[in-house]
Amino acid sequence: MVIDGDITVDMKAVKARKDGIVRQSNTGVTNWMKNMDNLAVYEGHGRLESANSVSVNGEILEADKIILNVGGRAVVPRMPGLDEIDYFTNSNIMDVDFLPRHLVIIGGSYIGLEFAQIYRRFGSRVTVVQRGERLIAREDPEISEAVKDILMAEGITIKLQAECVSFAKRDGQVVVSADCAPNGDVGAGGGEEEIVGSHVLLAVGRVPNTDDLGLEAAGVTTDKRGFITVDDQLATNVSGIWAMGDANGRGAFTHTSYNDFEILAANMFDDDPRRVSDRITAYGLFIDPPLGRIGMTEAEVRASGRPALVGKMMMSRVGRAKERGETQGFMQMFIDAESKRILGAAILGIGGDEIIHGLLDIMYADAPYMVIQRAMHIHPTVSELIPIMLADLKPLE
Repeated sequence: MVIDGDITVDMKAVKARKDGIVRQSNTGVTNWMKNMDNLAVYEGHGRLESANSVSVNGEILEADKIILNVGGRAVVPRMPGLDEIDYFTNSNIMDVDFLPRHLVIIGGSYIGLEFAQIYRRFGSRVTVVQRGERLIAREDPEISEAVKDILMAEGITIKLQAECVSFAKRDGQVVVSADCAPNGDVGAGGGEEEIVGSHVLLAVGRVPNTDDLGLEAAGVTTDKRGFITVDDQLATNVSGIWAMGDANGRGAFTHTSYNDFEILAANMFDDDPRRVSDRITAYGLFIDPPLGRIGMTEAEVRASGRPALVGKMMMSRVGRAKERGETQGFMQMFIDAESKRILGAAILGIGGDEIIHGLLDIMYADAPYMVIQRAMHIHPTVSELIPIMLADLKPLE
């Protein structure tokens, strides 16, 4: 099919669709809670007054059990000139109903990269400014490099090793100054350069909403980053107070927050002693193609000192990926050489965020990798290549 003419995105329609989806979810949860028997919903800023009392809207609520689930917010770092410009965070950029001409994103981790690809595909020019030597430093270098290649192939500019970042206004534009490695390559800084953009998105992390929670009045302790300290069953140091979700530092995802709820409910009401340490690390990077990550990274496997096996397959070998014309990325898995259990895996490629769950379930079942390696998978799919990858494991040197 040939399209004659320019293609543009109706950002107002995009935002309207997003708002409708979010509204449906929020309204459903709100109505469910407000109409539940024996549940009272107070909307306001709650603060602890003691180990068994909370104040909200001038009213004192007392209880033997208190659960803190206050979430987090975007970090706004101290950078020269930042108070002189307007900027977005991952929260208020969701209210944008126009197309930024040139979006400069400060931060090269998960949130920043997801928005980078979104707005590049909408039609914005996008530059990502990252302080470290590589993107998503939590990942193994191979993953970071592959993600960088994917984004740069779409026309996104990557600036690494960006030190001394500052901001200024000039002729209606935002000027971001930084000492960056040249051409997005890792190496010595290339000297200070100016990046002139129309808008700035700060994506340099998140902090818990614990600074105005009255924790000191109840004696609840936090770590040096402000996260509420909890034990393996999410109890704080104060009897009768628990903390779940982004504020406890035990995960910063919707799925970890929901799992926190399941752990609390099981312990409180079902006499089922579930623990945070029972769960296996699992998360995704939702670019296209997506990354699904579970268990240990290669760096963590090496640091453990255990003998391990590794399997790897490029997505360019996967028939389904070739049929779809989406051959970027690769699959990789690490196996304990002695127990034959899966230690960790990453799938960067078409369907990676969904396919990874089959491996995650095997890890939870504590089954050896041979269960998958000997399974008959459906053709033609991405998953059918996983047994083939596992049939060609090699020692991790």
